[in-house]
Amino acid sequence: MFYYLTHWIRAELNTPGFGVFQYITFRAAAAAISAVLLAFLLGPYLIELLRTKQIGESAKAELAGVGNHSSKAGTPTMGGLIVLFAILIPTIFWADIANAYIILIIIATVWLGIVGFIDDYLKVIKKKPNGLIGNYKLVGQISIGLIVGCTIYFYPEWFSPTFIQIKTLSTVPFVKNLSIDFGLLYIPLIVFIITATSNAVNLTDGLDGLAIGTVGITALALAVISYVSGNVKFAEYLNIPHLSGSGELTVFCAALVGASLGFLWFNSYPAQIIMGDTGALALGGSIGVLCILLKKELLLPILGGIFFMETVSVIIQMWYFKYTRKRYGEGRRIFKMAPVHHHFEKLGWHESKIVSRFYIIAIILAIIALATFKVR
Repeated sequence: MFYYLTHWIRAELNTPGFGVFQYITFRAAAAAISAVLLAFLLGPYLIELLRTKQIGESAKAELAGVGNHSSKAGTPTMGGLIVLFAILIPTIFWADIANAYIILIIIATVWLGIVGFIDDYLKVIKKKPNGLIGNYKLVGQISIGLIVGCTIYFYPEWFSPTFIQIKTLSTVPFVKNLSIDFGLLYIPLIVFIITATSNAVNLTDGLDGLAIGTVGITALALAVISYVSGNVKFAEYLNIPHLSGSGELTVFCAALVGASLGFLWFNSYPAQIIMGDTGALALGGSIGVLCILLKKELLLPILGGIFFMETVSVIIQMWYFKYTRKRYGEGRRIFKMAPVHHHFEKLGWHESKIVSRFYIIAIILAIIALATFKVR
């Protein structure tokens, strides 16, 4: 919105100084600051509203006796609304909203935010313990995956003329001049990535500040990737595909970083509000879509290593339990509890220590992900 307004003021009124609003770096910084301030403004209001309406987290029987989880019952939830507003409003104000990359990432974020909101609504307000039935949630995730996948596959010219040549390609980390062409399998791959990442962040959202902090770290790395991918000189220097127009995603990523910082203010231990599926599904899906649009799908296990680790721990735990039950007559476990952050709680680590150490790992992984652009 401001992008077009300032462009008009500069062109029609010949007013000096407004050219700075055309720079992605300036608008990204403005989006990040706007997102932080918006989260600060919305946070206290929404927390008080939810507390008044008694919309809070229910006690989870499976976490009884684990860490301080018993004290979390009643904490206002659905805090993802703060994050969504803090991302979307600055993006609409500061980004080029006619840009195909921006349109698609906004649609995906809103879509999964609605799926998550319905799930939270059913659990918290309608008091249905399991919320949205798993199959229905999966339908919502698969649907947006198909929308994103079909858009990229059938309408690549919408992004840029050069995007047609690389629409089904994915660059390989650590290897120079090598991309994998998934062909017709690209749409199923996109559906899998979006479904997996949205669920992965949801699994990670089990400790105060854990999910939102790691999302913010990942988003910061994606902001750098978006900027260099959209800049022809940087792309040529780093020998990566130049994705014309993808630089606008830097504004979205910056808003995501700002929203993460703003929400972390209220979500850090002890949390005043919990993100819930409203935020977790939307944030996870948006990270997946960003990697898809930037042709960095295969970088996800590194860049989103925390989310990957949390998901794999659940899969391993379930597989090993079923295997040992079938072979020995009783199920055994590799981890004391899954996802893996609960394993460390069972070992006696304090919640804050786990979160801080996971942040450190996330930062290291983000640096490694960025290093793959040169270490090839």
